[in-house]
Amino acid sequence: MSTKAVPCTILFLAASLAATSVVLADDLLATADARIEEHRMADAVVSVTDASGKPVSEAKIVVEQTRHAFLFGSNIFNWGRLPDEKMEAAYRRQFGELLNYATLPFYWWSYEPRRGKPSHEKTEQVARWCEQNGIATKGHPLAWNHADAGWLPDDTDEIRRLQMARIDDCVSHFRGLIDRWDVVNEATHFDREGCVQRAPKLTATWKKLGRVEFTRECFVHARGAGPKSTLLINDYRTGDGYHRLVEQLVDKDGKRLYDVIGIQSHMHGGVWSNERIWEVCERFAGFGVPLHFTEMTILSAATRGWGTSEDGWNSTPEGEARQARDVVRVYTMLFSHPAVEAITWWDFSDFHAWRRAPAGFLRKDLSPKPAYVELKNLVKSKWWTTKSLKSDGAGSAELRGFIGDYKVSVTAAGKTVTREFSLGKGEKNRWVVKVGNE
Repeated sequence: MSTKAVPCTILFLAASLAATSVVLADDLLATADARIEEHRMADAVVSVTDASGKPVSEAKIVVEQTRHAFLFGSNIFNWGRLPDEKMEAAYRRQFGELLNYATLPFYWWSYEPRRGKPSHEKTEQVARWCEQNGIATKGHPLAWNHADAGWLPDDTDEIRRLQMARIDDCVSHFRGLIDRWDVVNEATHFDREGCVQRAPKLTATWKKLGRVEFTRECFVHARGAGPKSTLLINDYRTGDGYHRLVEQLVDKDGKRLYDVIGIQSHMHGGVWSNERIWEVCERFAGFGVPLHFTEMTILSAATRGWGTSEDGWNSTPEGEARQARDVVRVYTMLFSHPAVEAITWWDFSDFHAWRRAPAGFLRKDLSPKPAYVELKNLVKSKWWTTKSLKSDGAGSAELRGFIGDYKVSVTAAGKTVTREFSLGKGEKNRWVVKVGNE
């Protein structure tokens, strides 16, 4: 081959690889609905009987989904902090209409601004509201060296003791109300320059014990305080470093210390491709535990460099249209991957959003963006089950629905009976409804 032919050959190979990549991306998205059908739905049989247990035919059956098993969430940091009652009501109403999962703040430096005075009472108010509205909760985070609390002592051994005591206190105090925790946040690169500058005391404590050893100890304390809690490791790194850290999070018997792997996906610099989404999911699915996308950001304005935080970075009509399209694509991809069990948006609204970024589902005035509307169409329509059925001669009716909780109303002989059931993957899902006098 002549030297003059090399550039042409390279261009041809590059074009071929690019074309293959496009095909792969198209295939991943084109086949997403089939994967969703396979992994997010299950079959059930509604059996209608009379009081004596005999089957009732021709009964009218209305099946209505009331909640997804999959966790569609956001942080709920602005709850109780909006400037007026109208905005507060809009925030809560729109959160509850779309989402079933909320992340509550436990940043040590702001959660406990004075030593021994954690913000348990305020946090419990938010958690109780979530509980009353069928919204699952998670605390974030128990350990993170983003900033030092102003009252921390200089002694690293004492800081270590205080850190573990904080984990014991938070997890035990909220046991039964908040039973999911981001135990350690961003441990892979805990000693990066920003953390050293903002949190020199905490960072020194981590360094003294060692990254893996410190992380392990945090998980041991979290498990001790909440034996039934769901414990997450969480990081913005998605490469080999995070993978190695997760591999090492085992006890002396080789048993893993975590229950879920958390993956951050702040897309300030550009939205992830289908290939990247799939590659990250496949990499961490190999650990055999659920994956939670814990912090997702997709902007509704022009992208800017990572770390941008400024006024005047506002949502635009063009950006909102693009955000809506990307939200549909990314959520569809993640919902179609069998290992993913939760997606948490960051932030719910542009009002006081992280880094002042236009990343919310709602604008600063709490009006919904197109992304909110499109995601609601997915979560509460396309991926939501409502059916009207009629029992056959054996008193039964079959259905296939999205995994979650259901209300089933059966009308026969002029009487209507309503029952609640859960549709689970790999379960028998035989729902028996008795009508008539017991």
